[in-house]
Amino acid sequence: MGKSRQKWRISVLVSEAILGLGMKILLLGKNGQVGWELQRALQPLGQVIALNRTQNEEGLSGDLANFEAITQAIHVIDPDVVINAAAYTAVDKAETDQSNADLINHLAVKHLAELCKKQNILLVHYSTDYVFNGEGIKPWSEDDQTKPVNLYGYTKRLGEQAIEQSGCSFINFRTCWVYGLHGHNFIKTMLKLAASREELSVIHDQIGAPTGAALIADVTAQALRVYQLSSSQQQNSLCGHYHLAASGQCSWFDYANFIFDHAKQYGQMLAIQKVNAIGTIDYPTPAKRPLNSRLNTQKLQTQFKIHLPHWTVGVAQVLEEII
Repeated sequence: MGKSRQKWRISVLVSEAILGLGMKILLLGKNGQVGWELQRALQPLGQVIALNRTQNEEGLSGDLANFEAITQAIHVIDPDVVINAAAYTAVDKAETDQSNADLINHLAVKHLAELCKKQNILLVHYSTDYVFNGEGIKPWSEDDQTKPVNLYGYTKRLGEQAIEQSGCSFINFRTCWVYGLHGHNFIKTMLKLAASREELSVIHDQIGAPTGAALIADVTAQALRVYQLSSSQQQNSLCGHYHLAASGQCSWFDYANFIFDHAKQYGQMLAIQKVNAIGTIDYPTPAKRPLNSRLNTQKLQTQFKIHLPHWTVGVAQVLEEII
């Protein structure tokens, strides 16, 4: 090989290393709202192996409850990054299904984090504002004291603590009020109800920011790109907890009215005529809900150079695609 060609080859290899080309990413929970969008958003970063609970053609499974299967998948794939988009998210059911909620949100995450530590793999995980007690009106910061008010939030916090204690390199995104094109969510529920009912009552005293699965996936990809382009010392400083939510805030009542107004603008025929604002106390659920789901996202925006759009932007886009 001539010197000029050899220099060119070395230059290409260095460029690939700098740009992070060839990054191997193992995605767990590929069929969930966030996992579905991650399959799209992660593609420019390198090779993405996406698994769900069933075995793929190579006999690999991403079933978090099956520790042996997860160990095998990580051993065979040998990824640079593991992204865990799988979780037990049935908030009310968790109150009477503690063992399964704890298995998926805590014990399985502990196992995953320990594997990542052992093999020097970056773990990207997703959590929730439910790790806080929901009191007050101030947006929650990453270093605020956690104090879950329901079992779901408790198991998610245990999962976070297991990651912290494992010593692995991790990025944990806490988010809130997630919706997407894929799967069930508040937007689809409201449209279905409004199509057949003239009057609905919606909670007005829980405040948060509807956050699209597409936005979560795009932010994850951007964060991974920044992480990959950073030095080892910088990567260490980038690890930790981050709050990820669209900008702005609203109540479920505001959210519902936005959905109905825009659906009608897009030509959707709805029966709904009146929306009543009710308090959380008037709509009892098995699991207590936090009133304050506001998240302070400044750390995320600063560390990963990210702009977070207003919540209405993403909701309007999903509505247009659904309708």
